[in-house]
Amino acid sequence: MADRECPVLNSLRWERTADEPVGTVVLNRPERLNALSVALMSEIIELCTWISNQHDIKVVVFRGEGRAFTAGFDLNDFTTVYGGANPRAGAELGRVMADTVTNMRQLTIAAVHGHCVGGGVVLTSACDLRIAAVGTRFSIPEVDLGIPLAWGGVPRLVREVGPAVAKELILSCRPFDAEEARQLRFVNRVVPDDDLISEAASFAESLASKPTFSLLATKTQVNAVMEEIAGTARNANDADTLVVALHDEESRAASQRYLESRSRGSS
Repeated sequence: MADRECPVLNSLRWERTADEPVGTVVLNRPERLNALSVALMSEIIELCTWISNQHDIKVVVFRGEGRAFTAGFDLNDFTTVYGGANPRAGAELGRVMADTVTNMRQLTIAAVHGHCVGGGVVLTSACDLRIAAVGTRFSIPEVDLGIPLAWGGVPRLVREVGPAVAKELILSCRPFDAEEARQLRFVNRVVPDDDLISEAASFAESLASKPTFSLLATKTQVNAVMEEIAGTARNANDADTLVVALHDEESRAASQRYLESRSRGSS
């Protein structure tokens, strides 16, 4: 298939030079710090499904436009998704997005900068390899928001950083920087902010120069091992857990406090 058959995109940008074996998916909502709206997540699912069928592409880089990789789930969609007629369907979308990225045929590299929040950490962990700019700030605020971390984020974090560290990061909701993320082995490399795009491109080109069969065989084998250690398939009920949390009185109160604090902070 040719690139002209790429899906129509509004919240993403697909970049590829001619017939090069490397492409880039750009989260393209800089005015919202690339927050993961329903529309953006739906486009990621559609685009990544299409990319997986492009057998001449070996490596895909994910990055964010503007000041951040992503500010996480778009809180403007919170009421629409979780307060609508079918809240489970909306709650399921993030897990499907993460699984689609994980299951891409190509090797994937997350090039992270600025803020990487909540669902953005899950999206990053869904990629095969990760490079972070020095100034990157990670955080997982879901518990403060009154909901558990979902989207398959728990097993992904457990297998990357171990159970004790995963519990601490998720339950404390504390931010952590790029260097700590490297020390925890959540990211492979930390590079100067101004070098992130070029370093990610160089890394991608280096990998793409290797034989396709060995690249894909290695990815498949490693992913199979990790599924045995902490599989994500069991997280099909994450959406149900989210819906239950939103009907829990204490969780709803925490959610209201968090949303009010965010509203005051942005005013």
